[in-house]
Amino acid sequence: MTTRIDCDHCVLRGPACHDCVVTVLLGPPDELTFDDDQCRALDVLAEGGLVPPLRMVEPVPPPVIESA
Repeated sequence: MTTRIDCDHCVLRGPACHDCVVTVLLGPPDELTFDDDQCRALDVLAEGGLVPPLRMVEPVPPPVIESA
């Protein structure tokens, strides 16, 4: 499984970019893909305080409400 990071679709783009591991390590990218091992490595680095955590949050579609 891979994690696709597309900063253009991140809900926190702007306010959280300065403290996101992606921009700290690579600058603001168009799109990135990390595999599971790479995601775990980034988590370990973040937990150790060496880099900030990944801040990407993707929007979730609103629930569908059926009228009665």
